[in-house]
This record gives sequence, C-alpha cells and structure tokens, in this order.
Amino acid sequence: MKTAVIGAGIAGLAAAVRLAAAGHSVDVYEAADGPGGKLSQFSLPGGYRFDFGPSLFTMPQYVDELFELAGEDPRDHFNYVRLDEVCRYWWPDGTRFVAPAATDELVREAARTFDVSEAALRAFMETAARKYELTGRTFLEKSLHKLGTWLDPQVAYAMLKIPGLDLFRSMHEVHEAALGDPRLVQLFDRFATYNGSNPYKAPGLLSMIPHFEHHFGAYLPTGGMYDIAESVYEVGRRLGVRYHFNRRVDRINRAGTQVQGIRLGAENIGYDTVVCNMDVWLAYDRLLPGARRPERTLRQQKSTSAVIFYWGVDRAFPELGLHNIFFSRDYASEFSHLESGELSDDVTIYVNVSSKQVPGDAPPGQENWFVMVNAPAHTGQDWPAMTRKLRQTVIAVLGRHLAPASAPNTLERHIRAERIVRPPDIETLTGSHQGALYGSSSNNRMAAFLRHPNFSREIDGLYFLGGSVHPGGGVPLCLLSARIVGEMVPNP
Repeated sequence: MKTAVIGAGIAGLAAAVRLAAAGHSVDVYEAADGPGGKLSQFSLPGGYRFDFGPSLFTMPQYVDELFELAGEDPRDHFNYVRLDEVCRYWWPDGTRFVAPAATDELVREAARTFDVSEAALRAFMETAARKYELTGRTFLEKSLHKLGTWLDPQVAYAMLKIPGLDLFRSMHEVHEAALGDPRLVQLFDRFATYNGSNPYKAPGLLSMIPHFEHHFGAYLPTGGMYDIAESVYEVGRRLGVRYHFNRRVDRINRAGTQVQGIRLGAENIGYDTVVCNMDVWLAYDRLLPGARRPERTLRQQKSTSAVIFYWGVDRAFPELGLHNIFFSRDYASEFSHLESGELSDDVTIYVNVSSKQVPGDAPPGQENWFVMVNAPAHTGQDWPAMTRKLRQTVIAVLGRHLAPASAPNTLERHIRAERIVRPPDIETLTGSHQGALYGSSSNNRMAAFLRHPNFSREIDGLYFLGGSVHPGGGVPLCLLSARIVGEMVPNP
C-alpha cells in the first residue's frame, strides 16, 4: 500500500515509522530542508546551538516504542537522562524554589517553602494522578471520534467519574482551593501553558498535567531535543521510508469520497493513503479546496503563540538551571492581555539553557539562552514594535534577578549573538496557523471533543495528526496522534 505523509514534524516522522513497520511503502514530503518541524535546530555565530521549539521532554517511552516496532534496541540509537530537578522558579517578591522531579521530594520541599501542608500537597498530587488514571489513557491514547472508544468499559467507567474530574471548575479555581498560597497556585497554574491555554478558563481536569512531569519524569536527550526528531527520522530511513525535503504539497487529490494522492506543482502522484501532518486549518485552506470545512472545529479559539529570544551569552550564570520560570506579579492580568491579543507590561519569562546539560551547545564558560514569553496568536499586531518593548522588559526583569544589585542593567552587555522569532515567523517557518503553537486552546470543558478527529469524515483514506488535531500539541501528544493514526490505517 502506497502512503504519503505530508509534513516531517515529529508526528509525521513517527507515523512514517509506524506505517513502514506495518508494511506500507511510505513517502514523506516536507517543505523545509530537513526534518523536525518545530523540533528542529539551528546555530548562531560564536558556537551557540539551539533547539528551535520544544525544550521539555516527557513520556520518552513513546519514542522508544518506535525503535521497538522497527525491531531495534532504542539505546543503540537514542539516549536521554532523567532530570533531578524539573524547574527553577523565581517570583518578584524574591521567593525562589527549585522543584525536584520526584513527587515525594516536591511535596516536602514545597511544604517548606510555601504556606501549605504536606498533607494538602500530597492530596493534590494524588488527585492529579487519579485524574490521569481515569482519563489519560482513555482520552489521550484513543480516538474520541470512533464509536468503538465509547463502547469500551474503561470509557464508561471514566464517564461515571466526571463529577469528580473538575470539568466544571477552572484550573485556577482547583489550585486555589487545594493549595491556597498564591505563589504555589501560580506555579501550578502555569501548566495550562503546556497546551497554550489560560488557567483561568481551562478546565480543572488539566490539573493532572503535573503528574506527567513529577511521576513519569522530565528528561533531556543527551544531544538536545533535536535528537528526538533526528533519531526518528533515521529509524524511518532504515525502514525504507523515502523523504522528500524542499517539496511543498499543493493539493490532496480525491475522486468523490476517495483520496487519490497528492499534487506537487504540475505533478500528480497517486497514493492509496494520505496522512496529513499540516496544521488542520491550513490543510483545509490550501490542500483541500472544495472540501466541506468543519467550521465549528476550525473556529475554536487559538492557543497562545510565543515571542522567543535566542541569545548567545558570554558568561555562565550558576543561578540558572536547565529550565527556569520568572513569574509576573499579576498572572490574571497577563492572561487577560493575551486573550485581548496583546502583551502585558508584566510578563512571565521562561529561560531554557540547554548548555547546562549539553556542554557543546555553547563555548566553555558561556551559555545559550532560549528566552520565551507567551504571546497571542498573530492577527495583524505590530510585532516589531511590541517585540522591541518586550525585549527591554525581559532584559530588565532578568537583570533584576540575575545581575548584581549595584548594576542591574549590565545583562545586555553579555548578549553576543541573537535571533528573535515572533508569531508571524512561527506561522511562516512551521505552517502553524496564526503562529499558534498548539492549534486550538483548551479554554473550555469541551475542547478535547472539539479537536479535529484523526481521520476525515468525508474522504476515505485521508488521516490527520500533529498538534492541531486530537489529542493535542506537545511532543508526547503528537507522538500519540501518530499511534492513533497508525492503528486506524488498514495494513497492507
């Protein structure tokens, strides 16, 4: 069976491996000059390497199983380390907290730092685990758009538990009631940003997200995040997958309700199956002219985007870890601005320094800073002006925390190389509509059910995967979308 995969992001790469291992003849078409999509890499002058997008790696078993499907030992091709600490947190009032990776240690250390009891923290984390056990495997690892899912006894059991899953409270309300201390509430609220959502609107069910990080663990591939894309690409090559880079697909061809293949320029190429890893909004807009558009799905609120400063820094900052969060004073106001399509003057800043774990990512004694601020999706804002102002704000905030009190404005002198990526750049470089990092947001309780299914209801042989469809964005969920599609596509 001949299968085309459109897009060599991580979901497309994983689907190609699964389908090739099942006996398909697979071609992957990618408009860029290499694999990875958001999970790509680049370098800046001076010897600074950067992962372009995702910087946190959880659920590594989803990558390992791709090698196992190919009959390989993952450790022969792909390796990673489990982190002892997940993130270093900084608040404007001077509070600092290093979050241990293990749940028991997190509970003990957080109870010492914040005004909350160990018992309350432990109960909160146990509730997060219970939410995942009830719903995670059901709603993340299965299609929500197939009758067979709803006939599964596990699903029926999970549905009976809905009243206790906090679908009718926001994440913030859940955290405020369980934790109390505003700093700790803010720490757990920030997990809403893992899928580009607003903790004041996203359902409380998503308070299970910390369970992924502190129970299953946080990891880093030994060569940086790009190792994920590169290793999956290579296992595909060993399975006979053919990759066509710098080849932009112009149309998905169909005859009536049956997919026929793809068009590249004036060339039509026949395929039995087409798997689309393109942002679903753009797929309907550019690849499926005349097809009935699922308007309710496509009209959903977009997830957040980002403004990212990639900085080569000429000195080391021992205060920083691999992952660092510098919180704003008023989180609610920050998200209110994002909802309005604006950037607040008071922003939360994420700093990832991969050279802490991958020394070759920066020259000795220096660091590579990936500095990200959540931003609204691109709807025509004046990004050059907004970014100039934001850059000044970011440097001032980081300077207050990291530079000597006598000279807080010296941080900028240490920036030796720079690249800035804004939401319009993300849209252009990754094919993400409006630069939204995760497709649609999860800002209502029905969001999971409103995501586009992993198959076309109108065109037989057409499937969808990646961050803009079920089950959502981020590396683990994109890999799960590939698994779901792999199970749906008929074997040769």
